[in-house]
Amino acid sequence: MASVILQRSQKKRLEHGHPWVFKSEIATVEGDPEAGQLVSVLNHQKKYLGTGYYNPASQITVRIVSYRPIESMDQAFFTERLQNCLQHRERFTPGETAYRLVYGEADFLPGLIVDRFGDVLVIQLLTLGMDLCRNDIVASLIEVMHPEGIYERSDVSVRELEGMEQVKGPLYGECPRHVNVRENGLDIVVDIVEGQKTGYFFDQRENRASIEPLMTGWGGRSGIALQDVEQDGMIKNLPVNKSGGIVTFPYWDGATVLECFSHTGSFTLHACKYGAKKVTCLDISQHAIESAQANVELNGFTDRVEFVVDDAFQYLRTQVKGVEERVKRSNTGTGKNKVDTSKPMTTGAGRTWDVVILDPPAFAKNKSAVQGACRGYKDINLHGMKLVNEGGYLVTASCSYHMRPDLFLETIQDAAADAGKILRLIEWRAAGKDHPQILGVDEGHYLKFAIFEVRSK
Repeated sequence: MASVILQRSQKKRLEHGHPWVFKSEIATVEGDPEAGQLVSVLNHQKKYLGTGYYNPASQITVRIVSYRPIESMDQAFFTERLQNCLQHRERFTPGETAYRLVYGEADFLPGLIVDRFGDVLVIQLLTLGMDLCRNDIVASLIEVMHPEGIYERSDVSVRELEGMEQVKGPLYGECPRHVNVRENGLDIVVDIVEGQKTGYFFDQRENRASIEPLMTGWGGRSGIALQDVEQDGMIKNLPVNKSGGIVTFPYWDGATVLECFSHTGSFTLHACKYGAKKVTCLDISQHAIESAQANVELNGFTDRVEFVVDDAFQYLRTQVKGVEERVKRSNTGTGKNKVDTSKPMTTGAGRTWDVVILDPPAFAKNKSAVQGACRGYKDINLHGMKLVNEGGYLVTASCSYHMRPDLFLETIQDAAADAGKILRLIEWRAAGKDHPQILGVDEGHYLKFAIFEVRSK
């Protein structure tokens, strides 16, 4: 087997469990390996460190697949790895039939992503080394998972960094465009052909469930409280408003919620399940909103959800402008400061919510984009927290790896200072248990998820 010998000065990343070898860390290559071929990785003293597949066209020239010598990545190799992946998911997501089955490096299969949607699997082959093994991968998936269909969504730009074209299409069996799955007791329709990435984001499963405590306990703000009332000759504990009338709306105690960047409406669905009174579901994509509408209807939440197709940045700014105009009109002042309240508001906006949820796509695809990403995250969080009712909650996330946790929190804190808000951190989370993380592989620690209580200074 050919060998890649590292420079003396290379970082001790491999020894700490990181599976990548960068081109700049390689001193020499012995044996003239072909692209995609397995090579041994040796330190400068020619001590064996691991075996990985080689691609001289990529800046990540070697990706480690084993820390003991192996001769090939054949069907038996993938079958063993996939069985381990399945065992992990069955242990930590018991009873679920929809989850991330293979999470690349974290499952010791760098360059391979597999999401399970019931009896249909969606795979991504992100690297040349994995792409050359596609037949063995498919055969092993059939052997371990017995799916009805396997669909490929390798239509991602990262393949171009490996010298490959983007591809997608069925690889095995029957692959309907729309598949039905369940998450946290909710029914969800996923578009595996045109949906983002593989069609759904499983990494927020536990995070979506964590919003449950935020969804009820708001009736008192409207003057509604439970009281013992005589009805039909019986004393019943019923919700009563300020006027003494019995409130019949079943979600009288629920929160008003705004979900931005909704995609398939996953947070909207969970908000409704947990008792929200009214949810505004917003995405810039008409296709995404149509997917969210289908999911809301499927779960019987239509009467509590309104849908908005708009740019989240613009929508948030418009609502904040309306809020500020309303405040200005309420303080009419005198003389030059007097506002003519007979004229209609210019924006027609100015809504606020008990809970605002921000789950945007990655703003920083690389290190050079971090500064711009900080501006983007500050902008949406600044305007988002301004639209949270006093004592309400901001639910915010970042899936940009290059936006490190400390920088993300610092950016939100800067936004709070500019907004005149005090934030109390209630929850801090990462990706779910079907997205394990290898200690030392910082790239796997990409998702940051936080819940803040929002108060004015």
